Amino acid sequence: MKSIITNTVKITVAAALAILCAQALKLDFAVSAGIVAILSVQPTKKETLRTALARLLAFVLALVISITLFNLLGFTIPVFFLYLLIFILICQWRKWISAMAMDSVLISHFLSFGKTGPAEIKNEVLLFVLGVGFGILVNLLLHKKTNYIEELKNQTDDKIKLALHRMALRIQNPALADYDGSCFKQLNQSLFTAKKQAEENYNNQFSKKDTFDSRYLEMREKQTKILYEMFKAARALGTIPATAGLLSDFLEKVSNEYHKDNDVKALLEELALIHDKMKAHPLPQTRTEFEDRANLFILMERLKEFLQIKHDFMIAQNTKSTLQ
Repeated sequence: MKSIITNTVKITVAAALAILCAQALKLDFAVSAGIVAILSVQPTKKETLRTALARLLAFVLALVISITLFNLLGFTIPVFFLYLLIFILICQWRKWISAMAMDSVLISHFLSFGKTGPAEIKNEVLLFVLGVGFGILVNLLLHKKTNYIEELKNQTDDKIKLALHRMALRIQNPALADYDGSCFKQLNQSLFTAKKQAEENYNNQFSKKDTFDSRYLEMREKQTKILYEMFKAARALGTIPATAGLLSDFLEKVSNEYHKDNDVKALLEELALIHDKMKAHPLPQTRTEFEDRANLFILMERLKEFLQIKHDFMIAQNTKSTLQ
């Protein structure tokens, strides 16, 4: 909804400014400048500029074709149809599909003028420049949604922290209510939204391309897949093994220290010590205890993978920062 409102305001402002400027310049068909502006605004700055360039080339071509045809054959509807046939054919060949309607609206004004003199051509050129210009300007002034992407990343991290916290509780309480994995649906949706926003921010950059947000979310996505494997191991527990307390306390610690700047090196070292302590415990005496200890071991191994993914990411990030 936030994105829809932002785009609505952006497009409306571009159209209004284009129309007001066209009226101030006393141009004929001033409203057309607003239509051009609406058609010129694209989801990202990069797309807006690329589309504007294609439409400029198409508009120049439209002027040449229409001026030639109207002056040779007359200012009639059949001649305009002939112009459309030629112009649309070339636009499809050059893949200027988005320019066909917009440029043809401007060219249609020549039928009303009944001539293609310097004043009429100037009128259409200014309508085009104002419309496309304000479409580009409004997009360029929209800053990268840094605060929003940080908010989305934090929401994703909070959902992962909650999953870890609930896992710590489940290990100590096989009867924990609502431990059904439904939180992963929300987590995956949060990741999807954040990745989509990161891609939009990336496409709204012109100079140096910053890929940190996308790489960060890819890292969290990998962790989420491992986290789900941890969840399945925790859910399979039917009892509380003697070693459960060690892992439960550690999971709670991971949850509390889970933030983007933690390189988790200390956590990996602590997990290795816990692994040694768990091996030192007496062997299980029953089949149930054996199975539950095995599930705890699986969970611990997946937890190591979970932390290692973050550790590798931080090493890669620090190396990249040093090289820059």
